Amino acid sequence: MNALRYSLLILHFIGLAAILGPFLDQLRADAKRITTTMVWGARAQLVTGLALAGLAYSGDDAAPPHAKIAIKLLVALAVVGISEATHKKAAPAVATWWLVGGLTVVNIIVAVAWH
Repeated sequence: MNALRYSLLILHFIGLAAILGPFLDQLRADAKRITTTMVWGARAQLVTGLALAGLAYSGDDAAPPHAKIAIKLLVALAVVGISEATHKKAAPAVATWWLVGGLTVVNIIVAVAWH
């Protein structure tokens, strides 16, 4: 079971890098957009996050707080929804680009700071 959990965690981190990498790369660019890599990273984050939560609840250890999982799920759904809706637009609003990056950072903060 640990091998599965660690594999999912690695894939979860790869999804995180796929969102934050292009986001940080475009900080200096004039035209900011949601890339296909960011969309696939958001999808990977959602799927692997759900699988990790399922494993956490099915294990013998103490289950994670329900509120934490719910908040992380809502933020992840927002990131996926925004990125899916705007990645094919020629010139999406810069606010949506900031929202995807900002919500991703919020999800990281919730994951790390909430015990």
